[in-house]
Amino acid sequence: MRGNTFGKMISMTSFGESHGVALGVIIDGVPPGLNFCADDLQAALDKRAPGKIEGTTSRLEPDRAEVLSGIMDGKTLGTPIAVIVKNTNQRSKDYDKLQNNYRPGHADKTTMQKYGIRDHRGGGRSSGRETLARVIAGYFASLVMPKTEVKAFITKLGPFEHDGKIESISKTKFDEYHFPGTDQTENIKNYLLDLKKKR
Repeated sequence: MRGNTFGKMISMTSFGESHGVALGVIIDGVPPGLNFCADDLQAALDKRAPGKIEGTTSRLEPDRAEVLSGIMDGKTLGTPIAVIVKNTNQRSKDYDKLQNNYRPGHADKTTMQKYGIRDHRGGGRSSGRETLARVIAGYFASLVMPKTEVKAFITKLGPFEHDGKIESISKTKFDEYHFPGTDQTENIKNYLLDLKKKR
Protein backbone atom coordinates (compact mmCIF):
# COMPACT_ATOMS: atom_id res chain seq x y z
CA MET A 1 0.00 0.00 0.00
CA ARG A 2 1.57 3.25 -1.15
CA GLY A 3 0.75 6.70 0.15
CA ASN A 4 2.40 6.73 3.57
CA THR A 5 5.45 8.78 2.58
CA PHE A 6 5.36 12.56 2.12
CA GLY A 7 8.05 15.08 1.22
CA LYS A 8 11.16 15.18 -0.92
CA MET A 9 14.02 17.11 0.70
CA ILE A 10 12.77 15.97 4.10
CA SER A 11 10.43 12.99 3.99
CA MET A 12 8.28 11.24 6.54
CA THR A 13 6.90 7.73 6.39
CA SER A 14 4.24 6.89 8.95
CA PHE A 15 3.44 3.37 10.11
CA GLY A 16 1.31 1.48 12.62
CA GLU A 17 -2.37 1.25 13.50
CA SER A 18 -4.55 2.87 16.13
CA HIS A 19 -5.04 -0.40 18.01
CA GLY A 20 -1.72 -2.04 17.14
CA VAL A 21 1.37 -2.08 19.33
CA ALA A 22 2.51 1.40 18.29
CA LEU A 23 2.36 4.16 15.72
CA GLY A 24 5.51 5.68 14.38
CA VAL A 25 7.33 7.68 11.79
CA ILE A 26 10.64 7.64 9.97
CA ILE A 27 11.94 11.09 9.03
CA ASP A 28 14.69 11.19 6.41
CA GLY A 29 16.69 14.17 5.20
CA VAL A 30 17.13 16.04 8.50
CA PRO A 31 20.64 17.54 8.45
CA PRO A 32 23.23 16.44 11.03
CA GLY A 33 24.22 18.51 14.03
CA LEU A 34 20.83 20.07 14.90
CA ASN A 35 19.94 20.34 18.58
CA PHE A 36 17.28 17.82 19.62
CA CYS A 37 15.22 18.30 22.79
CA ALA A 38 13.02 15.41 23.91
CA ASP A 39 10.97 17.78 26.10
CA ASP A 40 10.14 20.01 23.12
CA LEU A 41 9.09 16.98 21.06
CA GLN A 42 6.92 15.79 23.95
CA ALA A 43 5.36 19.26 24.33
CA ALA A 44 4.33 19.13 20.66
CA LEU A 45 2.74 15.71 21.19
CA ASP A 46 0.99 16.89 24.35
CA LYS A 47 -0.67 19.68 22.34
CA ARG A 48 -2.38 17.15 20.07
CA ALA A 49 -3.22 14.66 22.83
CA PRO A 50 -6.93 13.75 22.80
CA GLY A 51 -9.37 13.49 25.67
CA LYS A 52 -8.94 17.02 27.04
CA ILE A 53 -11.93 18.69 25.37
CA GLU A 54 -15.57 17.82 26.03
CA GLY A 55 -17.36 16.22 23.12
CA THR A 56 -14.21 14.71 21.59
CA THR A 57 -12.71 11.25 22.07
CA SER A 58 -12.43 9.96 25.61
CA ARG A 59 -9.33 7.90 24.80
CA LEU A 60 -6.53 9.05 27.09
CA GLU A 61 -2.96 8.04 26.32
CA PRO A 62 0.35 9.46 27.52
CA ASP A 63 1.72 9.45 23.93
CA ARG A 64 5.35 9.18 25.03
CA ALA A 65 7.77 9.43 22.13
CA GLU A 66 10.57 6.86 21.92
CA VAL A 67 13.40 7.81 19.57
CA LEU A 68 14.90 4.66 18.08
CA SER A 69 17.51 6.09 15.72
CA GLY A 70 19.03 9.20 14.19
CA ILE A 71 19.80 11.05 17.45
CA MET A 72 22.89 10.87 19.65
CA ASP A 73 23.90 13.07 22.56
CA GLY A 74 21.10 15.54 21.81
CA LYS A 75 22.10 16.04 18.15
CA THR A 76 20.66 14.83 14.87
CA LEU A 77 23.00 12.47 13.01
CA GLY A 78 21.79 13.13 9.48
CA THR A 79 20.57 9.53 9.26
CA PRO A 80 16.91 8.42 9.26
CA ILE A 81 15.18 9.33 12.52
CA ALA A 82 12.74 6.68 13.75
CA VAL A 83 10.27 7.51 16.51
CA ILE A 84 7.46 5.37 17.92
CA VAL A 85 4.59 6.05 20.30
CA LYS A 86 3.17 2.95 21.97
CA ASN A 87 -0.60 2.51 22.18
CA THR A 88 -1.60 1.94 25.81
CA ASN A 89 -5.36 2.59 26.08
CA GLN A 90 -6.92 0.89 23.11
CA ARG A 91 -10.26 -0.84 23.80
CA SER A 92 -10.60 -2.92 20.66
CA LYS A 93 -13.77 -4.73 21.80
CA ASP A 94 -15.59 -1.36 21.67
CA TYR A 95 -15.29 -1.63 17.87
CA ASP A 96 -16.56 -5.20 17.43
CA LYS A 97 -20.02 -4.03 16.32
CA LEU A 98 -18.37 -1.93 13.60
CA GLN A 99 -16.65 -4.88 11.97
CA ASN A 100 -19.35 -4.99 9.27
CA ASN A 101 -20.56 -1.38 9.53
CA TYR A 102 -19.04 1.84 8.30
CA ARG A 103 -18.88 5.02 10.37
CA PRO A 104 -19.96 8.19 8.57
CA GLY A 105 -17.14 10.69 8.15
CA HIS A 106 -14.46 8.01 8.49
CA ALA A 107 -12.45 6.10 5.91
CA ASP A 108 -13.92 2.71 6.82
CA LYS A 109 -15.81 2.12 3.57
CA THR A 110 -13.15 3.75 1.38
CA THR A 111 -10.44 1.54 2.88
CA MET A 112 -12.54 -1.59 2.34
CA GLN A 113 -13.31 -0.65 -1.26
CA LYS A 114 -9.67 0.15 -2.03
CA TYR A 115 -7.91 -2.75 -0.30
CA GLY A 116 -10.59 -5.38 0.34
CA ILE A 117 -9.54 -5.57 3.99
CA ARG A 118 -9.47 -3.13 6.88
CA ASP A 119 -8.64 -2.89 10.56
CA HIS A 120 -12.01 -1.95 12.05
CA ARG A 121 -10.50 -1.34 15.51
CA GLY A 122 -10.43 2.42 15.79
CA GLY A 123 -9.96 2.97 12.08
CA GLY A 124 -6.54 1.32 11.83
CA ARG A 125 -4.36 3.47 9.56
CA SER A 126 -7.11 6.04 9.03
CA SER A 127 -7.41 6.84 12.72
CA GLY A 128 -6.84 10.33 14.06
CA ARG A 129 -3.97 8.82 16.07
CA GLU A 130 -1.99 8.69 12.84
CA THR A 131 -1.53 12.45 13.24
CA LEU A 132 1.13 11.56 15.83
CA ALA A 133 3.48 10.93 12.92
CA ARG A 134 2.78 14.35 11.41
CA VAL A 135 3.35 16.12 14.72
CA ILE A 136 6.67 14.33 15.21
CA ALA A 137 7.76 15.09 11.64
CA GLY A 138 6.68 18.70 12.16
CA TYR A 139 8.87 18.97 15.23
CA PHE A 140 11.92 17.85 13.24
CA ALA A 141 11.02 20.15 10.34
CA SER A 142 10.93 23.00 12.85
CA LEU A 143 14.59 22.32 13.63
CA VAL A 144 15.38 23.02 9.97
CA MET A 145 12.94 25.96 9.60
CA PRO A 146 12.56 27.39 13.12
CA LYS A 147 10.73 30.61 12.16
CA THR A 148 7.87 28.88 10.33
CA GLU A 149 4.46 28.78 12.01
CA VAL A 150 1.39 26.89 10.81
CA LYS A 151 -2.14 27.43 12.10
CA ALA A 152 -5.03 25.17 11.14
CA PHE A 153 -8.62 25.83 12.08
CA ILE A 154 -12.13 24.56 11.41
CA THR A 155 -14.56 26.61 9.32
CA LYS A 156 -17.48 24.13 9.39
CA LEU A 157 -18.49 21.79 12.16
CA GLY A 158 -21.98 20.32 11.82
CA PRO A 159 -24.41 23.25 11.66
CA PHE A 160 -21.74 25.77 12.68
CA GLU A 161 -20.03 27.58 9.85
CA HIS A 162 -17.53 30.42 9.65
CA ASP A 163 -17.30 32.49 6.48
CA GLY A 164 -13.58 31.67 6.24
CA LYS A 165 -12.53 35.31 6.26
CA ILE A 166 -9.81 35.96 8.80
CA GLU A 167 -7.87 39.18 8.57
CA SER A 168 -5.13 38.23 11.00
CA ILE A 169 -4.39 34.79 12.43
CA SER A 170 -2.45 36.30 15.32
CA LYS A 171 -5.32 38.63 16.29
CA THR A 172 -8.15 36.11 15.87
CA LYS A 173 -9.31 34.18 18.92
CA PHE A 174 -9.98 30.49 18.40
CA ASP A 175 -11.99 28.35 20.78
CA GLU A 176 -10.85 24.99 22.15
CA TYR A 177 -12.33 23.27 19.07
CA HIS A 178 -10.13 25.46 16.81
CA PHE A 179 -13.19 27.29 15.50
CA PRO A 180 -12.72 31.02 14.81
CA GLY A 181 -14.29 33.16 17.53
CA THR A 182 -15.53 32.08 20.93
CA ASP A 183 -19.22 32.99 20.72
CA GLN A 184 -20.26 29.46 19.60
CA THR A 185 -18.04 27.42 21.94
CA GLU A 186 -20.79 26.35 24.33
CA ASN A 187 -23.16 25.49 21.48
CA ILE A 188 -20.47 23.45 19.71
CA LYS A 189 -19.67 21.59 22.93
CA ASN A 190 -23.35 20.75 23.51
CA TYR A 191 -23.75 19.67 19.88
CA LEU A 192 -20.78 17.27 20.13
CA LEU A 193 -21.87 15.89 23.51
CA ASP A 194 -25.33 15.27 22.08
CA LEU A 195 -23.83 13.37 19.14
CA LYS A 196 -21.80 11.21 21.53
CA LYS A 197 -24.97 10.30 23.46
CA LYS A 198 -26.64 9.15 20.23
CA ARG A 199 -23.90 6.61 19.43
